[in-house]
Amino acid sequence: MSPTRFENSHEIDEETLPDQEDLKPTQTLLPTGQICILLTAWLAESIFSHSISPYLNQLVRELPEVGGDARKVGYYTGIIASLHYAADAATSLQWNRLSDHVGRKPVLLSCIALSPEPVLARRDEGTSGVIKSMIAELTDETNIARGFSMPPVAWSLGYVIGPQDRWPDAFSHPFWADYPYFLPCFVAATFMCFSFVITTLYLEETMNLRPSAKLQHARVNSDSPQEDAGDSPDLDMRPNQPEKPPPLRSVLTKPVAVTVANYAMLAFLDTVSTPVEYGGLNLNPASIGLWLSLYGAMRGFFQSSFFSHFVSRFGSHRVFVLSISSCAVIYAIFPFENLAVVTGGGPNMAVCHWMLIILQLSSLCIFDMGYCKMNMFVSSAAPNKRLLGAVYGLSHVAISVLRIVGPGADWLFAFSLTHNVLGGKLAYVVLLGVVCVTLGISTQLPKNSWARREE
Repeated sequence: MSPTRFENSHEIDEETLPDQEDLKPTQTLLPTGQICILLTAWLAESIFSHSISPYLNQLVRELPEVGGDARKVGYYTGIIASLHYAADAATSLQWNRLSDHVGRKPVLLSCIALSPEPVLARRDEGTSGVIKSMIAELTDETNIARGFSMPPVAWSLGYVIGPQDRWPDAFSHPFWADYPYFLPCFVAATFMCFSFVITTLYLEETMNLRPSAKLQHARVNSDSPQEDAGDSPDLDMRPNQPEKPPPLRSVLTKPVAVTVANYAMLAFLDTVSTPVEYGGLNLNPASIGLWLSLYGAMRGFFQSSFFSHFVSRFGSHRVFVLSISSCAVIYAIFPFENLAVVTGGGPNMAVCHWMLIILQLSSLCIFDMGYCKMNMFVSSAAPNKRLLGAVYGLSHVAISVLRIVGPGADWLFAFSLTHNVLGGKLAYVVLLGVVCVTLGISTQLPKNSWARREE
């Protein structure tokens, strides 16, 4: 790993730099074995998260509090999602900061082991943040784009596998009728156990817990007869004591603040959703699972095939702007999809509806590049390598807070339709406005990455 990637943060003015197109370093080979182990944990997390997606609305509809009232489903699912992100916001910084102190692997194993208790100890963002920190430590400037293009492939595979919870011909025993949600939960838990075993046996620690060369030199000098150890009260004289990470306040820098703000806005734009009565598509669980699987396959192919090439060709900032701009296309398509659902119109309208969904899913694949790019920005914004976990944890706190608000946007769709504001399209106008605000915030990002210098 290149040592220059973890120095004090400051932005490079790339306009003043000479053209170094001919001086590009040779790309370092990725440690594929270690990254594949991390992807196994990421895939387990994805399967665990997405296995509930197709039947969540149905499950909520069957709750006594809902009583089958479809109008209440959106509100209750919104509450569930908001509580999910509230728990993430309350715990993600602690999980990731802990990894700065004790190492990445112990925290990752703890997060995987706590999977059966997702409400009491949210570990999703702990798992995600630690994996991202490890990928950042396993890569350098020449291959970091390739490294961060791989986790979305594993996450997308979870979209393909997780929603596939219905095989009525193969599972016709009355047990499956009495416990319709057992199978997807069992498969997800089994894969999580497999991931825990593989990680325990084969994953290596990526964070260097040994004292730095500077600290070791200071300790050697402190052993000289003319120096009194009592003259340096802040120096730990134990030779094997690992260097402690810098204090948490060290992350309060402009690069971190700008990066976290952009990451949070990206996550907010990704969170907003709505049922058909308020502008959605009213798909049944089987259709949702099918479309999620198609989206997962498209997303995985797109990220693995194009992301690193886009970053190399157009630069980090332009790729992020393209990602945010595609969100405007996603929102603009929703009213037309809803119109096709409500009006029907025969086979021609059905084909048009499917084409609109595919166009929207394609735009989502472009939008998802923003997550890969933000992971790279977060990595380069960290002032010190021992603060990577803290910076990723802080970013996940910010995105979780805004994601709490995202599911609550259902009321905006309801309000705009109930009062016929802008023909019921007020919500989409507001969301397009949020896209513009995010594009404005993105102007503060560097063209490629935040740079650091040695302390």
